[in-house]
Amino acid sequence: MREIRVYHVDAFTSEKFGGNTAGVVLDAEKLTEAEMQSIAKELNLPESVFLFPSTNSAVDYKVRYFTPTEEINFCGHATVGLTWVLANEFGLAEQKDGIVLETNVGNIPIIWHKENGKVTKVEMTQVAPSTKDFEIDLQVLSELIGVNKESIDSTYPIKLASTGNWHLLVPIKTVSAINEASPDFKALGKQNKEHQLATTHLYTFNTENDYDLYTRDFAPGIGIDEDPVTGAANGALAGFLYLEGILSKKDTTNLKIAQGDAIGRPGTLYVTVVPVGDKAVIKVAGEATITIRGILSI
Repeated sequence: MREIRVYHVDAFTSEKFGGNTAGVVLDAEKLTEAEMQSIAKELNLPESVFLFPSTNSAVDYKVRYFTPTEEINFCGHATVGLTWVLANEFGLAEQKDGIVLETNVGNIPIIWHKENGKVTKVEMTQVAPSTKDFEIDLQVLSELIGVNKESIDSTYPIKLASTGNWHLLVPIKTVSAINEASPDFKALGKQNKEHQLATTHLYTFNTENDYDLYTRDFAPGIGIDEDPVTGAANGALAGFLYLEGILSKKDTTNLKIAQGDAIGRPGTLYVTVVPVGDKAVIKVAGEATITIRGILSI
């Protein structure tokens, strides 16, 4: 019998039962791919990350990410959850300032922000952002995402963006319109599958409190009706805003993004966009808290 260490970690929040829960599965070298998929289905969380030792001297660990139905190339909140566990449960933050993870889309550098020796945030540098044009009828889109056509904000283009996975970015005029969205999950999942999209990501600049953006994310095409707080999609959104010239291409931009309120799992992402010529470096940071520590017997 094999014993596999498993954690549940709420990412992008310091409050238990908020943010986005990730399954963190250690000892993945003991598992087959089929077993990893079965574990992800059993945990039934939006995403689970599996940790492998690395044979590459340039990286510290290799990781793979699974939803309950399939493997995906990258997941932001699971990366935060995993590296929070490594920093705090295994003391890596006492030994070094960060690590590098090997993913299906490239190497992801991680650093730990500390105050008085305590880890306060995990920050990941995502792969370089890219965008694609996307043609869709606004009435069709409004029916897919379950908002009034008039609520879609024509100030910004509807495009695809990626920092590892492709996301359909939809600008919405108000927070209330985002919160009231009621997607046709079956139709949206089919559309996302047809275009090989990980998620459909709604966003608005018309926020409350001190947030710069408010977002909501739907991913039925990969087995998740709604992903509560999404590091990958918000990283892609920040990259899109830079590449479109909506953010400064001269100065570093710091964004504070809220997500998850609509489903009672509020979380906060801190995104830094660093200009590098026509491109940008996208850094996504957040807190986390461990809720479950366990052993899975196989």
